[in-house]
Amino acid sequence: MATLNQLKDALKDALDKRGTLNELKAKVRSEVYSAIDDTKGVAKPEPSEETEIINELIREYLKFNNYRNTLSVMIPETGIGEVTKKTRTQIAEKLSVTETRESREL
Repeated sequence: MATLNQLKDALKDALDKRGTLNELKAKVRSEVYSAIDDTKGVAKPEPSEETEIINELIREYLKFNNYRNTLSVMIPETGIGEVTKKTRTQIAEKLSVTETRESREL
């Protein structure tokens, strides 16, 4: 008969092979950050415009590469929320980047 440790290891291996383990870890981290922020009772300071742009660039990168777990932790930690304050066009203009037809399709 399998021991408790063997069952834990088998479950961990099964979740890891299915890709579920990393999703669960990211969800737990995200919930921990949210719970900590809720208990502080102190509002986060408004980020500078540079920080907003950097966060939006990182968010776009994570979305493009389908790094959902990392993004699920980043959103509550940075407070950027699901709705962006700056559009892709606004960011490109601010950075003096000219979009091409290929980059618009991303």
